[in-house]
Amino acid sequence: MRRTDPGEDHGPVRYGPPLPADGLPVLPELSAVLAAAADRAEAQPVGGAPALLEAACGYWTRRGLPTVPDQVAAGPGAPALLLALTAALSGDGADILVPRPCAAWWAPYARLLGRPAYHVPTPAESGGVPDPYALLETVRRVRAEGGDPRLLVLSVADDPTATVAPPELLHETIEAATSEGLHLVSDETWRDTLHDPHETVLLSPAEMQPDQVTVVTDLAGALLPPGWPAAVARFPATDGGRHLHARVLDILTALGARIAAPVAAAAGYALDEPPPVTERREAVVRLHARVAAAAHTAVVAAGALARPPQAGRHLYADLGPLREPLAAQGVGDAQDLEDLLTARLGLPAPGGHRFGDDLGALRVRLATGPLLGGTDEERTECLTSPAPLELPHVQRALISLRSAFDDLRDDAQRWEPPR
Repeated sequence: MRRTDPGEDHGPVRYGPPLPADGLPVLPELSAVLAAAADRAEAQPVGGAPALLEAACGYWTRRGLPTVPDQVAAGPGAPALLLALTAALSGDGADILVPRPCAAWWAPYARLLGRPAYHVPTPAESGGVPDPYALLETVRRVRAEGGDPRLLVLSVADDPTATVAPPELLHETIEAATSEGLHLVSDETWRDTLHDPHETVLLSPAEMQPDQVTVVTDLAGALLPPGWPAAVARFPATDGGRHLHARVLDILTALGARIAAPVAAAAGYALDEPPPVTERREAVVRLHARVAAAAHTAVVAAGALARPPQAGRHLYADLGPLREPLAAQGVGDAQDLEDLLTARLGLPAPGGHRFGDDLGALRVRLATGPLLGGTDEERTECLTSPAPLELPHVQRALISLRSAFDDLRDDAQRWEPPR
């Protein structure tokens, strides 16, 4: 990721931040499956081979979403599937709605297709799901201006905010969206990374409105390394869903968007969720939950605002309360803040503008993966240690984070007028 310079011929599609990685070595069993399939010369069919589609059906059925193979399409990562979905749903001039903020890779596909992406505010308590009243107002405003909103992309377990939308909010938003005739795409990449799954209720929009929701899951969220791109989509079991499924397959075919055969084998194995996969996933979630909680404590202690992370491998911080001392250091917007924190922390700190937030808002996403160490040995030790926060390399990383934010707090205190 690099600074976006308006004078250069590039933009957020090429230079947006990637998904927060887990920072850990590949599960040996996954490596073995991929290696065993490395000599397969034939190409996978567009949309996925039967074995992969069956594995995806089992994955969703275990989560309360009964699925048959004719409802599923697989692609080389969620971006490819979202591009195909967006093209299928907006190809005749429809407009797209997304929350503010939202995952960095959502809106660029609308722009790539020449369609505007309208950002809808989210409520204070969580991200990923628009406020229902703001959604209705945005739909009416876009239509009054001659637009035709038909697609809403949302995420119950969210990147970048690392929050989980409460079921009551989700229900109200889905009711508002379906009352206006919107089709919903639910990005459920992070649904299996809940920090406290016994206390956090996560519902899929497809459980509430199965006929109006397409679910997309990037396996890089909890099942595969990010360098092995694979994702699956679940379509409604309706005539409209079957038509959308067929249209998406047409677009994937035109793009040549197939999963590589070895990666498809690993994806099918991971979606079947054998014990090695589930045990690793649970261990990774516990580890990142602990590190994210420690990072959140450091950020909030310095005077910044951040909602407690509930999912994923990141948190979203608002340094608005520190605006005056930051301004003295030349920080006037999210890009300046990104530059400052990336330099001070020595790790990526993408500004909120990368996620569709206001450029003037001083917000950043902080990932927990880089805090686990600099070598495979250190990161593996984090995974196996009963007290990962006490490991020297993790302590050093957290101290560095804490010191960077404490310096900002101290600067803020020097700016406070005498009482």
